Amino acid sequence: MSGDNAIITIPGCALFLGLLGAWLMSRYAYRFGLLDIPNNRSSHELPTPRGGGIGILAALIVSALYLRVPTFFWLPATLLSLASFFDDRQGLSPRTRLILQFAASLAVLFPQLPAFSSSPATPYLLLPIACLFMAGTANFYNFMDGINGIAGITGFVGFALLGIFAGLTTQAEPYRMMAFSLSAACLGFLPMNMPRARVFMGDVGSVLLGFMFAAFCILLSASFGDFIVLAGCLFPFYADALTTLAVRWRDGDRLSLAHRRHLYQLFANQMNIPHWQVAAGYGILQLLVGSSMLALRKTGSIATIPLGLVLFGCWWLVMSRVRTRVEVK
Repeated sequence: MSGDNAIITIPGCALFLGLLGAWLMSRYAYRFGLLDIPNNRSSHELPTPRGGGIGILAALIVSALYLRVPTFFWLPATLLSLASFFDDRQGLSPRTRLILQFAASLAVLFPQLPAFSSSPATPYLLLPIACLFMAGTANFYNFMDGINGIAGITGFVGFALLGIFAGLTTQAEPYRMMAFSLSAACLGFLPMNMPRARVFMGDVGSVLLGFMFAAFCILLSASFGDFIVLAGCLFPFYADALTTLAVRWRDGDRLSLAHRRHLYQLFANQMNIPHWQVAAGYGILQLLVGSSMLALRKTGSIATIPLGLVLFGCWWLVMSRVRTRVEVK
């Protein structure tokens, strides 16, 4: 298959699989006990099937096999996603989830250790930080999957930006197409989740997307500046999750408990802004920040770090003002 045809065919197949998986779970999730029952911390009112992200997992596997992506890069994510599918049905303890996430992170990172640095000791010093980043991103993505459309839009934009970044390097062609395929799979999932949710993505999709996003950030980064640029392509999720975590820690909340204190939840629940508008707003902001980071890539961290700090500061100010207007507990 020629390169031009592959650019169309592989993401096209992923788009179909994303839609097919969501449609199948919307019809048959009840039979597998995959039903999200609303509670006082939910942002929806009706029982809704979940596990629709299974089509995104299928797209990952098909694209990885076709593109001959190294097994270490995608197989741990696949196994973690399947464990998350079990978690959607039966539920796993937070400790078990973390153990599985760190194990999957190690499986991805160990083959890449020689590329971390020319110093023999540096890779092993960075390994715990890299594992924490991967597990943290997987959980952040899962935390942020709380209203219609937000996980799908974010995945569509974020992996498209990663694909554009990969296109700037000559050694990343399979990863470029894989990133575009994940973006297309998220786009295929969206019609089943927005504006009305006929199915939720579930942990099988959200944990997978967060984990793979972090893996791409590490694999594609040739420098710390590159890492900042790539992480900036998921800016709204990182900003919302980190600032909310800080607020909950300050207030003495038990961090392992479910809650409705994310900024996107305040917009959707307390301020009654339609889910799709909040999700679209996050996606537009993500596109603007990610595009700005890509445009500044050649400047290195000289420009991208100050930009990131300014954006985080602005986010904190907006979040603080919103929290003073609404009840957050």
